[in-house]
Amino acid sequence: MRRRTLSAAVVTALLALSACTGTDVPGGASGSGTPTGSGAPGSEAPSGSEADGSSGPVRPGEERPEATASGAASWPAPDPSRPVMDLSFTVAPDLRSAVGQERVRFTPDLDVCELVFRAWPNNPSIAAAGNALVVDAVSVDGAPAAAEVSPAGAPEGSPGTLIEVQLPGCVDAATPINVDLGFTLTFGEDSGERVGVTPEDEVAWFGSAYPMLAWERGVGWARDDAVPVPGETATSEDFELRSLEVTASSEYDVLGAGELLGTTDGEDPGTTTHRFTAPAVRDVTVTVGRLDVVQHTVGDVTVHVGAPTIGIRSTPQRWAEELAGSVERVSALLGPMPYDDLWVSVLPDTADGVEYPGAVQFRDTNPRRDGWLVTHEVAHMWFYGLVGNNQGRDPWLDESFASFVQVVADDRDRDPAPSGTVPRLVLGDVGRPMSFWAEQFDRPGSAYIQGVYVAGTDALIEARRAVGADAFDDALRSYLRANAHSVATPEDVVEAFADLPEVIEVLKNAGAVER
Repeated sequence: MRRRTLSAAVVTALLALSACTGTDVPGGASGSGTPTGSGAPGSEAPSGSEADGSSGPVRPGEERPEATASGAASWPAPDPSRPVMDLSFTVAPDLRSAVGQERVRFTPDLDVCELVFRAWPNNPSIAAAGNALVVDAVSVDGAPAAAEVSPAGAPEGSPGTLIEVQLPGCVDAATPINVDLGFTLTFGEDSGERVGVTPEDEVAWFGSAYPMLAWERGVGWARDDAVPVPGETATSEDFELRSLEVTASSEYDVLGAGELLGTTDGEDPGTTTHRFTAPAVRDVTVTVGRLDVVQHTVGDVTVHVGAPTIGIRSTPQRWAEELAGSVERVSALLGPMPYDDLWVSVLPDTADGVEYPGAVQFRDTNPRRDGWLVTHEVAHMWFYGLVGNNQGRDPWLDESFASFVQVVADDRDRDPAPSGTVPRLVLGDVGRPMSFWAEQFDRPGSAYIQGVYVAGTDALIEARRAVGADAFDDALRSYLRANAHSVATPEDVVEAFADLPEVIEVLKNAGAVER
């Protein structure tokens, strides 16, 4: 099979746009093709300050958005039959590993004969740095069960990404199943990924680092192979995180998910257990280490920012201010923030930005210079957090929309133009799965950025201009409400914009939805 090759000029331009592994780039929707908003290279966005009473940056010539109502309470309630999870990690004193326990009550909406979990730390880009997740024990309804682990895209020599547990007998829909899993995590140094450790900074971080229940309501199990393209490929319905417990040295701070309930002494001397809970999330990340942690309030949202005490390029407080400004601008466009707490880790060695429901990992950078990145990751709280998607099958549903929201929210007039910079080689491929980019291109990460982030943003901006901002934005908010706490599909987008056929036509031409 002949693989497509992007020109050297395009690859050079992509490297200028994306300083990391090809996960997040600015939408690039100004008329000149340069990033808009706070991310324009070489510039720093103006910022509010505590002295003037503001909670974050305001662009010149714009009014500060009005504060919005409490986020979680203002959106439709999650499915009452969603999975319920208790998750715990005990982190080693040297931060290089952890032992985990997971208990999940799963009530399928279809008949099932097996259970499927995914071990995403074993995917190619994360495992390459020495990260690993190994399942040590499984029980179903109190009885020991065997787990069959398959590579499903994992590199040779690494544990597999696909964990299948055969049930003693098939189970009817609406029948609860209780599963317990014990597992071990190993953290690699200098990973540049969502799982890793930097011993010199005394900090470890691990996102999606537990056996993830890979169920999609109405569809069944998601068994998509992991691919060697930096980016997310997970599928997970919302679950109630009844408890998240992280036990680590008492010298260390912990950033988690949802509401921090408090701390207690750990079982071992010199350790502390940090307890969190969240009503509805579809993924979890944790950071442990010697951290400076600040809190900043914007409306009803508490922003928690942690960074290594050894120091970062900016300050946690400046990160919190920039985040607060992005939360305000995106909330003004989409509706209230879906989470009452936003946990942000600024790390020495991770991807540019990695999103989780109510949490973000950022690489150590200047949050004002790279304000586009801050807004992009905040936008993921609505696209992937509130409204999920199969990230392997339909990556555009979160990445194109988050990039689009960033460009619109950060634009001074809220009316950006398409960049017009998409190479012909990726035109019409917005809706392609992650496997397409891995199989068809010599530089799959670069092609994926242009084909999903940039081309998807251009298509959405073109569609918005075709029908007017008010009509488009109203339909977009309706899409969010209709699909809150679910795994959405391209068909759900078509349904949301059914009264705006011009939008559907643009998305068809971009290859985002079927003709």
